[in-house]
Amino acid sequence: MRAEIGDRLHVHSRSVGQADQVAEIVEVRGADGAPPYVIRRDDGHEALVFPGPDASVEPKPGPETT
Repeated sequence: MRAEIGDRLHVHSRSVGQADQVAEIVEVRGADGAPPYVIRRDDGHEALVFPGPDASVEPKPGPETT
């Protein structure tokens, strides 16, 4: 798993009826984009995470092209 600042960490729900969790990666502490990551949730909460196999990294959105 590799990430850059600004990417989104998507943790897939393991239970029916529970929403997935998505947060912005604000710091990458591992070498070459590897975990752990400091993430910021939409409510402003920040945490240090070591993502498991139920997580994926979504690239940060690029500039919109018209």
